[in-house]
Amino acid sequence: MSLDGNTLDPAVQLMLKVNELGGVAGKEGMSVEQRRAAIRRGSRLAMVTPRGVAAADFLITTSPRLRVRRYRAANWGDSRRPCIVYFHGGGWVVGDLDSHDAVCRNLTLGSGCTVVAIDYRRAPEHPFPTPVQDALAAFRWVRDHPLPDDVPLAVAVMGDSAGGNLAAVVSAMVRDLGEPMPIAQGLVYPGTDLRLRTRSVDTFGHDFLLTRADMEWYREQYAPDPDLWHEPMASPLLAADHRGLPPTWVWTAGFDPLRDEGAAYAQKLQEAGVESHHRCFSDQVHGFASMGILPGGVARTRGLGRDLASLMPTD
Repeated sequence: MSLDGNTLDPAVQLMLKVNELGGVAGKEGMSVEQRRAAIRRGSRLAMVTPRGVAAADFLITTSPRLRVRRYRAANWGDSRRPCIVYFHGGGWVVGDLDSHDAVCRNLTLGSGCTVVAIDYRRAPEHPFPTPVQDALAAFRWVRDHPLPDDVPLAVAVMGDSAGGNLAAVVSAMVRDLGEPMPIAQGLVYPGTDLRLRTRSVDTFGHDFLLTRADMEWYREQYAPDPDLWHEPMASPLLAADHRGLPPTWVWTAGFDPLRDEGAAYAQKLQEAGVESHHRCFSDQVHGFASMGILPGGVARTRGLGRDLASLMPTD
């Protein structure tokens, strides 16, 4: 299949056909809990858990206390590593530490960095701005409480989809507050504009896993007031000033409704003088970082970690 100058990977086409039969999170008619259960179930099928990574859950002393999961490769010993604070995707509604566990393990192995995944509170129980506040508090805690095997202040932020949105917003908020910023940010097919007005939303808003109907439903749970869609804390693309943000990697997918707003964000950073790198995986769909079962899927996900690590110190 070819569309808008890109050709869809045949394995992805097959996956989309299978998805029509089984269904995953984001399908119309599902309740919030059904969608959450579906993404957990789908994640177990889509990404095999790699060996060689040790993970530990604990609570951090934010207010309220948040659960996090810290990942390090088992063969690193006590060697000091930079840290990546990771915010999972799922439209600020679905997704959790378990749905993105294998993703974080692969990012750990690819990046050579400690990864700390954040269990931020989700909509609709906790709509905007609560996930943003939790993400900011978690980044600050990790930044300000280095463990002996951390490189102090060498803390990046990273996230996919809604988590990429949170990572970008956290970077901008910390900059505006004059605090030590993330050393880098990695944004995987990020949502940067809640208005949903781009050409890629129109072109790929049906039949490619993430649909316009899905995005509108997630937005209704997270930020139901249309006035919020123009706020930089919700739509970081619309911020008045992108100067002084951390070095950034943005990764997009050729058949993703969020493709254009991710590319536009990378362009905004470049125009503002920020070191910004953008790669579009032209034959992939939204969510590819969680699809290790696809040919080359694990290598792609680990490659994201390697890209982000290239912007970070080793000691």
